[in-house]
Amino acid sequence: MTAAGAACVAYAAGFEARSYRLRRVDIPVLPPGLRPIRILQLSDIHMVSGQHKKRRWIQSLAGLRPDLVVNTGDNLSDPTAVPEVLDALGPLLQFPGTYVFGSNDYYGPKFRNPGRYLVEKARGQHGLNGKSAGGHGVVRNPWGDLRDAFDAAGWVGLSNTRGRLKLDHGPVLGLTGLDDPHIKRDRYAAVAGGPDPDTDFNLALVHAPYLRVLDAFTADRYPLILAGHTHGGQLCIPFYGALVTNCDLDTDRVKGLSTHTATGSTSYLHVSAGCGTNRYTPVRFACPPEATLLTLTPA
Repeated sequence: MTAAGAACVAYAAGFEARSYRLRRVDIPVLPPGLRPIRILQLSDIHMVSGQHKKRRWIQSLAGLRPDLVVNTGDNLSDPTAVPEVLDALGPLLQFPGTYVFGSNDYYGPKFRNPGRYLVEKARGQHGLNGKSAGGHGVVRNPWGDLRDAFDAAGWVGLSNTRGRLKLDHGPVLGLTGLDDPHIKRDRYAAVAGGPDPDTDFNLALVHAPYLRVLDAFTADRYPLILAGHTHGGQLCIPFYGALVTNCDLDTDRVKGLSTHTATGSTSYLHVSAGCGTNRYTPVRFACPPEATLLTLTPA
C-alpha cells in the first residue's frame, strides 16, 4: 500500500503536473452571420522561477494564432517570477487579449494541508472564511508589473470594469470582468446592466466561479462566462472526478463547458482546469494541466 501511494505521488508530481495539454471546445453561442472566433484561454499558470518546460509550452501556443487571448488569473506562485510569466506570454502578447487577476496575482501562496479543502467543503466554507486577504505576514506579489506589461501590449484589464476590443477580422467584443471573488474583491454593482448593445458579442470574465457571480452575469444575460481557479479539482479520482472546487461551484462543473441558469436565463460557462499548481502542492492526478482553444460559432 505504501509503495502504491509513493508511486502515485511520483507520477502526480513527476509526470502529470508537467504533462501539458491543449483542449479544443466548440461553443455555438455567436449571433447568426458572425464568423467563428477562436479564443485561447489560459488560467492558473502559477509560475515559479525555473519552470522552463512550462514557459516553452506557453510560448508555443502562439502558433495557434488565436483571434483573442483570455487570461483568467493566478499567473504567479513566486513573487520573483514576473519576468518569467512575461517571457512565457511574450509571443501571445502580439494578439488581442483581455485579463482578470486572481488572489495569487496579489498575494504569495502559503502551505495548506490539502485535507482542509475537504473539511471546508463539508462545512460550506470557501475563500477567506472571515479572514483578511492581506493579513500579517502575507507576501504581496508585484502584480502591478504584470498589469503594466499587459496594458502596454494592448490587453484589456477587467477588474470590476467593462471594456471593448476590436478583433483583427472585424467584430467588436464587449467585455465585462470582476476582480477575484475568492478574496471578496468582486464589485458587481460597478459593472451591472448587462451586455453592451453596441458590440457584436459579449464575454464575461472572472477568476473564481462563485455562484453569486455566475448568478449575476447570467441574470444580466451574458451569453458566455469564462473562469478558472478550480484547477479542475487538481487531485481527482479516476472514473469519478473531482472532490473539491475550492469555491461553492459544484464538482460536476469543476472544469470544461457547462451551463448556468439564474432567474430564467441560461449562460454558457467554461471553467479552465489551468496549467499550474500552487508551489507547495506541485501535483496533479487524473487532471492534467491545460490551456483551451475555444471556437465560438453561430448558434
